[in-house]
Amino acid sequence: QVQLVESGGGLVQAGGSLRLSCGASGRTFSSYAMGWFRQAPGKERGFVARISRNGIRTYYADSVKGRFTISRDNAKNTVYLQMNSLKPEDTAVYYCAADQSQTGLTRESAFDYWGQGTQVTVSS
Repeated sequence: QVQLVESGGGLVQAGGSLRLSCGASGRTFSSYAMGWFRQAPGKERGFVARISRNGIRTYYADSVKGRFTISRDNAKNTVYLQMNSLKPEDTAVYYCAADQSQTGLTRESAFDYWGQGTQVTVSS
């Protein structure tokens, strides 16, 4: 069982940066792989980034590769998403998710726990 709460969303101009944070409850945070997903109006929720339990392995969607960086601090029970060179098409609700089974997959069904999301809006 883990409770996830996202923060750091907001309004930003194209080309700007934001850093999202996801805080987790409990003492088992380091046993979960973590991921970020996003959902824009009228679209299905899609994969953004995934990070392994120890933070060594990361995986990104092609659309954000080179612009976004996922990281984690297990001592703080927190996972981050640094977003640079933001584009209007990055506008979405961003969700933090935890994978307790360590499947290594990026599909939404691989993740067991979800936060409530934080809105990111990028203006042109």
